[in-house]
Amino acid sequence: MTALKEGDSFPEGVVFSYVPYTEESAGITSCGIPQNYNASKEWADKKVVLFAVPAEYLGGGSGAFTPSCSVRHLPAYIENLDKIKAKGVDIVAVLAYNDAWVMSAWAKANGIKEEILFLSDPETKFSTELGWTTGPRTARYAMIIDHGKVVYAEKEPGKDVTVSGAEAVMAKL
Repeated sequence: MTALKEGDSFPEGVVFSYVPYTEESAGITSCGIPQNYNASKEWADKKVVLFAVPAEYLGGGSGAFTPSCSVRHLPAYIENLDKIKAKGVDIVAVLAYNDAWVMSAWAKANGIKEEILFLSDPETKFSTELGWTTGPRTARYAMIIDHGKVVYAEKEPGKDVTVSGAEAVMAKL
């Protein structure tokens, strides 16, 4: 697979990892149990906004709990969630190389239960297949998938949040 572009079909066999929200594991120190999330199957008949953040790695970077992602990228999606959903979006998901427990804790730290999926891209398999990585981690990108078809897919050209930000994505919905 190469980078997805407008008009492409979302690929088969895309599986991420996540910790589903439950009341029993609602506390930030409750781990929950990671599960596979078959995005190809779950998103086949839905309109989805997926945005990816570069995950933390040894030596620095961004990702869950870092300023570039926690202050500049994620908050705009949280603040505009109702507007995004009003445009017919069924699912909003954030993706990173961080493991499913870190992604779950990041959701909890931001007061998110089930409104946004916090997904892990194990071994950056999906992002690597797209060619959208930054070293060993996911690159910063966004896509809109509408009933299995990609209608928007852009990777950030630099370190800023531009084409993958909520405002840019909403303009394409």
